[in-house]
Amino acid sequence: MSGFVGVIVSDPWLHSQFTQVELRGLKSKFLSARNQSGHVKVGDLPPVMAKLKALGEMFTEDEIKAILGESSPDMSQEIDFESFLRAFLNLQARATAKQGETKTASSFLKATTTTLRHTISGSEKASYVAHINSFLGDDPFLKKYLPIDPSTNALFDLAKDGVLLCKLINVAVAGTIDERAINTKGVLNPWERNENHTLCLNSAKAIGCTVVNIGTQDLAEARPHLVLGLISQIIKIQLLADLNLKKTPQLVELVDDSKDVEELLGLPPEKVLLKWMNFQLKKAGYTKQVTNFSSDLKDGEAYAHLLNVLAPEHGSATMMDTKDPTERANLIIEHAEKMDCKRYVTPKDIVEGSPNLNLAFVAQIFQQRNGLSMDSKNISFAEMMTDDAQTSREERCFRLWINSLGTATYVNNLFEDVRTGWVLLEVLDKVSSGSVNWKQASKPPIKMPFRKVENCNQVIGIGKQLNFSLVNVAGNDIVQGNKKLILAFLWQLMRFSMLQLLKNLRSHSQGKEITDADILNWANSKVKSSGRTSQMESFKDKNLSNGTFFLELLSAVEPRVVNWSVVTKGETDEDKKLNATYIISVARKLGCSIFLLPEDIMEVNQKMILTLAASIMYWSLQQKAGESESTSTEDSKVPDASPVASIDGENEVAAGEINNLSIDDAASDAGNERRS
Repeated sequence: MSGFVGVIVSDPWLHSQFTQVELRGLKSKFLSARNQSGHVKVGDLPPVMAKLKALGEMFTEDEIKAILGESSPDMSQEIDFESFLRAFLNLQARATAKQGETKTASSFLKATTTTLRHTISGSEKASYVAHINSFLGDDPFLKKYLPIDPSTNALFDLAKDGVLLCKLINVAVAGTIDERAINTKGVLNPWERNENHTLCLNSAKAIGCTVVNIGTQDLAEARPHLVLGLISQIIKIQLLADLNLKKTPQLVELVDDSKDVEELLGLPPEKVLLKWMNFQLKKAGYTKQVTNFSSDLKDGEAYAHLLNVLAPEHGSATMMDTKDPTERANLIIEHAEKMDCKRYVTPKDIVEGSPNLNLAFVAQIFQQRNGLSMDSKNISFAEMMTDDAQTSREERCFRLWINSLGTATYVNNLFEDVRTGWVLLEVLDKVSSGSVNWKQASKPPIKMPFRKVENCNQVIGIGKQLNFSLVNVAGNDIVQGNKKLILAFLWQLMRFSMLQLLKNLRSHSQGKEITDADILNWANSKVKSSGRTSQMESFKDKNLSNGTFFLELLSAVEPRVVNWSVVTKGETDEDKKLNATYIISVARKLGCSIFLLPEDIMEVNQKMILTLAASIMYWSLQQKAGESESTSTEDSKVPDASPVASIDGENEVAAGEINNLSIDDAASDAGNERRS
């Protein structure tokens, strides 16, 4: 079982500049610079620093050497890890200045769904605490700790055990975590806390949060900016959950024709919320366009019109006529309370234009009263635009997987967002470093259609170099949004990434390619060696639907992780679902980054079953590699929730051919469909 101690830095200020994931990445780079005597000298640093993305994009190796020489003229001087970190911060500050930007020294945190930062907003903290008190106040375990007082640090103290964050994820997306897998004793030991935080991070990724470079130790320390940033994302996902045609088909009222519906499908939920708000404001006679949740709402006029059109029975002339923004903001809050809207904002938040809290407030208004019609013709048209269950599940899986890689672009709607080819090129660059020719790629927004085709042609070309099955598939198929072909390509890309990760873990001892058969044989031998009798005939073995095999496999790789007293026999559909939900949570609790749903296990979805087995195998081999390599012992103590997301991209898997690559059913089916 992985330990709980992170990379230790004695200087508190220096320690505060990095997350544990960043520290492990930098520690790995520092250790790679050691010479034969086991020491690191200043002169050894330039080639190492130049490989770090944050620095290599701004400085040459010689420039780095010159900067290091300013503070350490003697290149033969030995340097310790903390001095290495200080040198890195100095170089990064120079890089920031060179770019002409004003970023903080530690600028690795990436979160498209919210803003993670080192400054804490007291108003946001109070709002999130109120949300937690409201939604978790009756939780059997947490109610003895709630309500939380927002004026204290009780929120961060409570977050240290991981239970609160896991429970909050389940409030946002019900059923994400099987609560039987959460460690909820009164006093948890460090192992159990680490398991909860690992479960939290992997589950947060599985609902769409961006957790790149946040580690379990960061949550165990309850770093305020990281905890609040994660809570903000979770709450935002909860509040925006209904802003899509599947959950709210009435949204089709916002558009005029089928082309506009396609555009609506591709919008992120925040943009849909703005579109809805402007739609209602137009009905109210408000002529300005609201383009953001900050400056455009400061004067309160948009809120006054929105609330009056949605709930005129609570309106007053005073709210419209007053000239004082603070007075109007007070009246807005009073009006919203009469609509039973929770108080996510204070008058001060409105006047100051707090983007996160304004977004939460507008989303709450939408949930309470959206003012859209129930026109059956429009709703049936919207339902025609949605996908079948399996396509939706696969779209979800690949979208979340892409977002977990730490790419610059956040994917909101897979089928729409990949059509420019840019997202796929970013993913290819992650899983097959150096394969993309960026000089021949065009970054969105792309006005000329042929540029999209060029991007997608390069995507297909790289796929063929990686031995993907792409018979009669062209870049234009992706541009036109052929769903089956897109899913088939992404499945092969995800599978390639998994096999390369497994190969890299075993390359130091065997160096051979990993195949589907290797994963199957490994899983069967692991279960057999533990004294169990279950076996898997193939990844579409219908006997897998009861969950027994994967529970035995998880128990074989880590005996203490499965609580057999809560496992069912898996004879009924209900029992199968209970086991499948438990399997997913236990795997995430170990450290597996997986995106399948219980239905994928119950229905024995061949692709998703393979990803589950491969993820468990990867975790198990990671532990073995950590035990056998003394130089990386410290770095392997806390598991990284995302094996391909690292501080500088150096952990990205290398390109290579896969021998005996079986042709995926979906790929061949899609190719046949296109030919017909």
